[in-house]
Amino acid sequence: MTDDTTTGGTTAADERLRRWRLVLGGGAADGTGRDLTGRDAAMDRTLGALYGGDSGGADGKAGRTAGLGGSAPQVARWLGDIRTYFPSSVVQVMQRDAIDRLGLAALLLEPEMLEAVEADVHLVGTLLSLNKAMPETTKETARAVVRKVVEDLEKKLATRTRATLTGALDRSARISRPRHRDIDWDRTIRANLKHYLPEHGTIVPERLIGYGRASQAVKKDAVLCIDQSGSMAASVVYASVFGAVLASMRSIDTKLVVFDTAVVDLTDQLDDPVDVLFGTQLGGGTDINRALAYCQSLITRPADTVVVLISDLYEGGIRDEMLKRVAAMKGAGVQFVALLALSDEGAPSYDREHAAALAALGAPAFACTPDLFPEVMAAAIEKRALPVPEA
Repeated sequence: MTDDTTTGGTTAADERLRRWRLVLGGGAADGTGRDLTGRDAAMDRTLGALYGGDSGGADGKAGRTAGLGGSAPQVARWLGDIRTYFPSSVVQVMQRDAIDRLGLAALLLEPEMLEAVEADVHLVGTLLSLNKAMPETTKETARAVVRKVVEDLEKKLATRTRATLTGALDRSARISRPRHRDIDWDRTIRANLKHYLPEHGTIVPERLIGYGRASQAVKKDAVLCIDQSGSMAASVVYASVFGAVLASMRSIDTKLVVFDTAVVDLTDQLDDPVDVLFGTQLGGGTDINRALAYCQSLITRPADTVVVLISDLYEGGIRDEMLKRVAAMKGAGVQFVALLALSDEGAPSYDREHAAALAALGAPAFACTPDLFPEVMAAAIEKRALPVPEA
């Protein structure tokens, strides 16, 4: 039985046909026989300009004649059109596709183009990759675009990160003779399981573990070591924001290091993540061993240090030396975390052999979403099992 329910003068079948027509792009081969008018026709033109290269045109000939070409004014109009017809999340996808499919990266070096785009993490990554080629007339506009994205991310991530890590720092400052209200009963029970008395059905807590107060919390050191190869663009953006958040916490001494085949310490710029981002240089090779050697030189209190390596592990340096450095840091008491990506882009591409080698050293390597990062850091601070997501 077909559904011919009428809504506002349009049947459900008509609406399905309309949607298929927009998906297929028209032409003699689309099989819908549906003509578009008004807003639908305008929407179809914006889609055809980007995705129409493989479809038949309205006259049935192979290939569309529409396209964005290389004209900045024409592209700017198209960017305005897609924001008119589609929600922000779709606009961001179409922008990324336009940059990839039509080679529009160079046009982003023009201020009027940057003012027209919908800013998101992926656009920031593209701008950072173009940073060295960017003319002075564009740099201020580019910084404004990047700052908007960074500020939005900070609003989203900072409060939860500070709350989660403050709790972890307080819990890490354990005291052996706590007052009753300061007893951590969960850890106390686990620490005294060997003193269980089955005949009484109880545990004798010979050792009490208490929460430390904020003033007693041991200061922790955090070293963020970020791979700035081109594939890590989104991770670089998120890591820079988290680095600034961590640096704002007095009980965490944060250092931020970026690397490709060279190593750059951006710690002195952590008060402004935009400065950090423009201090990176996306692209180039990778020398993880060299970067870890530098990070190792920064460690003065191994037992109170967390090192976070954010990299897809495609090593261009000395693999065995890299693994020896990780083993040495862990042996000294450093909490070492390897993140294959810090983004919400899904499963990353990474070197599986190196990831397995790190896991064998007790340093599991896994992808991490921005929402999970505070909990990963909290677990590392408290020296408990990391919340590794299922593969």
